[in-house]
Amino acid sequence: QEQIQNCLQALREEREKYLESRKSGAQRSLHLDKTRSEGQRLAQEFRELQRFLQEKERLLLAQLGDLDSAIGRAQDEALAKVSEELSQLDTLIWEMEGKFQQPPSRFLQGFAPFWLLCSCEMMKFHPPAEISSDLERSLEDFVQRNILVRGTLRRCQGAERDREGPADLTLDPGTAHPHLQLSEDGKEARGQLVPRDVRDHPERFDFEPCVLARGGFASGRHFWEVEVGQGGVWALGVVRESARRRGPLSLTPKEGVWALEAFHSLTSPRASLRPQPPPRRLRVSLDYEGRRVAFFSAGHDIPILEYTRAAFNGERVLPWFKMGMGARLLEVTRGCEERAVAGQVTSPLDWVGFGFSLRICP
Repeated sequence: QEQIQNCLQALREEREKYLESRKSGAQRSLHLDKTRSEGQRLAQEFRELQRFLQEKERLLLAQLGDLDSAIGRAQDEALAKVSEELSQLDTLIWEMEGKFQQPPSRFLQGFAPFWLLCSCEMMKFHPPAEISSDLERSLEDFVQRNILVRGTLRRCQGAERDREGPADLTLDPGTAHPHLQLSEDGKEARGQLVPRDVRDHPERFDFEPCVLARGGFASGRHFWEVEVGQGGVWALGVVRESARRRGPLSLTPKEGVWALEAFHSLTSPRASLRPQPPPRRLRVSLDYEGRRVAFFSAGHDIPILEYTRAAFNGERVLPWFKMGMGARLLEVTRGCEERAVAGQVTSPLDWVGFGFSLRICP
């Protein structure tokens, strides 16, 4: 009887375990309800996002249509003015030719010579502006807003790619200007007044204080981040592999250079960019197939400058850096920012130009 009692007690204990397991099953059901609820909420948020994007697209296209119409009207008015003045000029030429065919005695009578001279002065060609300055500013404002929109959308599209981390850049000593001293591992460079005794060859910059990264890219999307100080002399971006490296360079997209120089675009004419406050950390983003090079404030993902329809011409493109004298370029190591001390060089690509720094960040 005692054995049966013990067995019964053991069965009751097992029953309690099953009851607890069933309660856990109910808890699992709650988890399933939560995942379904989150799925419904996510679908609703995406529907709202789609509606927002569609409305934003409609507004932007409407604004662009208004600008297009205004620019078209302005250009039509400018063309009409040119046509009107051309007609007046044709009439004046016809009248002058008729006057010259008259005998000298008759030609000099009255105010004809004086009138002709005054008419010639009045008909000086003054090329009309295609669009007004206000309309040009409106167009530029629209372009800047559109850059913000494109930057936001592309950051969403590239979120998975960005999780893979930035490109691992190593400096190429064969391209470094003689005034730039690189470390043995190619992760550090120092600007110096006395040039190094290095072999002169076509791959090396011999005039501009520049250096390239190894390898480069011929496809895909890539990015790297650079920490800059407030002020100083610096430039960064990408260049075609065939870009000139000898003598004074024209650092423009036409010459195969897409870069940002101390918040100026390297275009012709140069565009001054004034992000407020000036960011200390920049992201260089390359989309090879999309023919796009863009620069962002990495801390807040704010677009600064974007080159579109970049003519890579199927060539490999290389990360490019231009440094001022007294500069240092140090390897970026993870966790470097935690060890940073004011006034000391503690992190990867640390480029100091006239007391200011620039670093490629992990």
